[in-house]
Amino acid sequence: MSEREFDVIVVGAGAVGENVADRAVQGGLRTAIVEAELVGGECSYWACMPSKALLRSAAALRAARAVDGAKQAVTGGVDVAGVLRRRDAMTHEWDDSSQEKWVERAGIELVRGHARFTAEKTLLVTDSAGGTQTLVARHAVAVCTGSAAMLPDIPGLAEVEPWTSREATSAREIPKTLAVLGGGVVGTEMATAYAGFGTEVTVIARSGLLGGMEPFAGEMVAESLTGMGATVRTGVEVTAAGRTDTGAVLELSDGTQVAAERVLVATGRIPRTGDLGLETIGLEPDSWLQTDDTLRVDGFDWLYAVGDANHRALLTHQGKYQARAAGDVIAARATGAAVDDAPWGTHVATADHDAVPQVTFTDPEVASVGLTAASARNAGRTVRVVDYDLGWVAGSSTHSDDYRGRARAVIDTDRGVLVGATFVGPDVAELLHAATIAVVGEVPVDRLWHAVPAYPTISEVWLRFLEEFGRPST
Repeated sequence: MSEREFDVIVVGAGAVGENVADRAVQGGLRTAIVEAELVGGECSYWACMPSKALLRSAAALRAARAVDGAKQAVTGGVDVAGVLRRRDAMTHEWDDSSQEKWVERAGIELVRGHARFTAEKTLLVTDSAGGTQTLVARHAVAVCTGSAAMLPDIPGLAEVEPWTSREATSAREIPKTLAVLGGGVVGTEMATAYAGFGTEVTVIARSGLLGGMEPFAGEMVAESLTGMGATVRTGVEVTAAGRTDTGAVLELSDGTQVAAERVLVATGRIPRTGDLGLETIGLEPDSWLQTDDTLRVDGFDWLYAVGDANHRALLTHQGKYQARAAGDVIAARATGAAVDDAPWGTHVATADHDAVPQVTFTDPEVASVGLTAASARNAGRTVRVVDYDLGWVAGSSTHSDDYRGRARAVIDTDRGVLVGATFVGPDVAELLHAATIAVVGEVPVDRLWHAVPAYPTISEVWLRFLEEFGRPST
């Protein structure tokens, strides 16, 4: 059995691991990345990219139907076969050869196989043929193994062979009926996608849709799903499941049943840390790995956890943000360079705390950043909430003949800065980065009066926020 030594070993070659490795190499460190599945990871093949491909075609049709002069040209429905072809192109038919070439060009050594810790800074990698090799890190190991769908403990659920997000985004055939368990981002996006295909969708969400966001976001998405023909059941939960000749039947807590050809479970995520040999280095298998803001695991000077595995913010873009900080700080510590770990410094992921942006690609879209009104008040902030109907903005009327949307700004009145914003409506995703910059930059609300939105755009909502909040007194 061979043994090889590197400066840095990254476990997991998804988007997060790739970025850690890339930054470490750019910092002058010899780096290996270990991957047991596809280079590019969950986001490229089973999450971000295929899910958005599944959503886009029906969204484009709905947008065209909302504009006179365009709607007359829409004479048919979604071509599902075409959608799946486009999805397959987005995922390169689940072929990672192009990603493999990028890794090589970046100067990263790719090691195929499953990695397990056997000692401090030491990993045993077993490939698909059963061959093994030992990798030793001189400076650091970064765990970037992501997360997996969580299957709730419901009697009979396993027997109905439920889908997770992986099966929903890679499906070759579209079911006639689909039951979705969970009202979070995955559940609502996939309900939107499959409703767009003509599938009869039932969403079962005990606590409502998009919990943790502003309440109106989930309410508007539920209304939209209902308008697409879906059924949204809240306040109930699945108590048991059973197989039928045509799929599955779900027993609900109110005594009713839901029958569906397929069942999608979207009730949460668990860390993919169960078979890494964490127990050999004093950590609990299947656990989230807690880190400081430089992404170093608590209690270690050589171990890092980046992306979903640390449970800070389970979003690809946030994991890549962490990865840039982690790769750079690993290189700095290895070479004796200065470490900038003050808040908002080069080597920290400060934005993970109160400045996380997120878009839910339902119809309407939900775009949010920072704190909700409730979370800000729970954190002891003195805030003022400014709400505005996006349909009243001039740019909305040119965008759609029946634009429906809502926006909220959460302003810390003690400091005079924006701490949160939520937009719900068609194509609001592109409004989000301006809000993110305002939150991260702590731009004074008084200064935002001088950031003039172009007319007529939906971004004019920023001026409406300011008018509602009030002009600064002289």
